[in-house]
Amino acid sequence: MAGLMSADEIFEKAQNAAAAATNPDEKAMQIDYPALKEKIRAALGDRKVALCHINKFLPEGYEDQGRFNLLLLTAGNVVFDMVIGDSYFRYDVVSVGQLDKVQVIDAMWDNKEKRKEEPFLSLRLMHAEEAHLLLALEDDERTSLLAFAKAVSSVRNPEK
Repeated sequence: MAGLMSADEIFEKAQNAAAAATNPDEKAMQIDYPALKEKIRAALGDRKVALCHINKFLPEGYEDQGRFNLLLLTAGNVVFDMVIGDSYFRYDVVSVGQLDKVQVIDAMWDNKEKRKEEPFLSLRLMHAEEAHLLLALEDDERTSLLAFAKAVSSVRNPEK
């Protein structure tokens, strides 16, 4: 599989996302980057990552946990959902084969700040009572989300 990413490359993406996750009116994120790098290395080990999607805004239910999250799909079809905040790091791991349901939603949401409806795309990966969400609020984020959906669907529901 070409284009596989290492834990260090995922850390670089996380570091760039952390810089982008701070709004002008917010205090900059206070992340211990060397510690974060080691946490990502420990989580992934020697696994290679095929796809990475970064949620610039945390999905509902994650708000108290961090500022953004990364969803990774390894070459071995394992999903990692990593939530990163100032002094917070957690990750969930689930095999694509363990997912109970995969749902794509392409709809509109009511952006109360801008006082208008805007399009969004989401991918919901569900197993047991857990859900892992990939969000695309901007057009450039859709490509990443749709690639993730295609990869997961191909593994879960291959054509025969």
